[in-house]
Amino acid sequence: MTDAAGVPAVAAPVTAEPHLRRDVSVWGSFMWGFADVGADIYAALGIVIAATMGAAPLAFGAAGLVYVMIGLAYTELASAYPMAGGGQYFVSRGLGDLAGFIAGAALLLDYTIDIALFATFSAGYVNFFLPAARDFKMTLGPFVNINPVWAGETVVMIVFLTWVNMIGVRESSLLNELLGAFGLVVEAGLIVVGLIFAWDPGLLVRQWVHQFPSLPQFMYGSSLAIISYVGLESISQAAQETRRPATVIPRTSIGLIGSVFLFAVFFAITALGILPWQAYARDTGDAVALLASRLPFVGLIAGPFAAVLGAVVLLISANTGVMGASRLAFSMSRLGLASPWLREVHSRYRTPVRTILVFSGLGLLEAVLAFLTPSAVDALANMYAFGATLGYTLVFVALIALRFRDPYTPRPYRVPVNLPWRRGGTTVMVPIIGFLGLVGVLFTLTEVVLTHAIGRIAGPAWVLGCLGYYFWYRRRERLPLAGSVAHHWEEHQRAVLRDAGEHDLLEEYEIALAQRDRQLAKKQSRA
Repeated sequence: MTDAAGVPAVAAPVTAEPHLRRDVSVWGSFMWGFADVGADIYAALGIVIAATMGAAPLAFGAAGLVYVMIGLAYTELASAYPMAGGGQYFVSRGLGDLAGFIAGAALLLDYTIDIALFATFSAGYVNFFLPAARDFKMTLGPFVNINPVWAGETVVMIVFLTWVNMIGVRESSLLNELLGAFGLVVEAGLIVVGLIFAWDPGLLVRQWVHQFPSLPQFMYGSSLAIISYVGLESISQAAQETRRPATVIPRTSIGLIGSVFLFAVFFAITALGILPWQAYARDTGDAVALLASRLPFVGLIAGPFAAVLGAVVLLISANTGVMGASRLAFSMSRLGLASPWLREVHSRYRTPVRTILVFSGLGLLEAVLAFLTPSAVDALANMYAFGATLGYTLVFVALIALRFRDPYTPRPYRVPVNLPWRRGGTTVMVPIIGFLGLVGVLFTLTEVVLTHAIGRIAGPAWVLGCLGYYFWYRRRERLPLAGSVAHHWEEHQRAVLRDAGEHDLLEEYEIALAQRDRQLAKKQSRA
């Protein structure tokens, strides 16, 4: 028996698999992703404008085109393989255990930084109303100008979100739904009011013509927009807990792709038509609140209101990080890429309690360490993009590989623009957008390596450290280091479709497998 890459595989022991409760609805699935859309605006708007100046709309638009292709890839894969694990699961299935672990390690870096970064930003927006806490600084030994109050607020938020996720995804999803609906309406309102009553197209054009960034500045700023990518990964992480995923995931993902692109581009266009880019560069930490405070008629209340909204959407994004990291580690353990200890599901709440505690704890540790640097936000943001771009590069490779290696699994949604290729008696639909997306993400990864000083050191160091654990664990368990265990993917697929209630897809899958078996039998009889 061989793995997905053709390497001899060792069979893994068959054990009863714990399962996760399917409680995520259409709205809940959308809001897992939208949590990161709102966070992208509040955390990235000022930073991207500061780096790209008059070209900020172009930076968000260019990143958005790559994001759309990533979103389409995730929509196909998550609806076809609705399992906890997201990109890591897809890469493991398409490329084998080692590649799957690397993808998982990269995405775990993203999720733990997600927890730390957005909890930090959320506490920062709370301190809009507590200027004494925001401005408090002190020196502790070699650490100068640190803010222990802000750090303490961040720790409290991470602990709270850990508890919410431990008691159940239904409660955690409900938090996202309520807060996300509020954020969606208000963010749209800010854009509409700004464009109608305060927007000056001449100011936007002058900055575009006369204050265009250098190429390194543009590369740095556009690569920061990667933070909005995690939304679709979060939908994939919740796929095993989503009701009727083959129907729900395509609908929510396509809606999220559109909202990501529109919010990012239109916030940049609105912002640069109301104030010059230098104003946002001076206040990168609360750029949306600054924009809201300059709106006519409502500016006096819109500024504080936007600060409340910022705290809300950033909190639910940190919540998405807790949820995503725990489900990703759960999947890696289930596939034999990490210790079975991480696979434990709480007997009452049916949540992966150990992975929640471990990776929320890592996010908390990263936040505390970041507060020992001159700027906690800068330290965390510079590490964020590396994990995402590396993980998504492997996801595109897996999308292409699975079209060839597993043409039998029903795909309720298929990435558009495909070329049919007859191969071994089976027609394979080759995804052209998959290849274009791969080129786009590789270019973004190159931008990150060239322009993110902390990310190009800390990111690879994290992956190498995780690989050290992987080789130690696999050697201890006498599992192949470069090869794969036998995962029995067909049985996995039958089980997940049955558990999800996708009986029509299960029947379609069985028919496709039966046709394959008949073709193989004919070939063997001729030989």
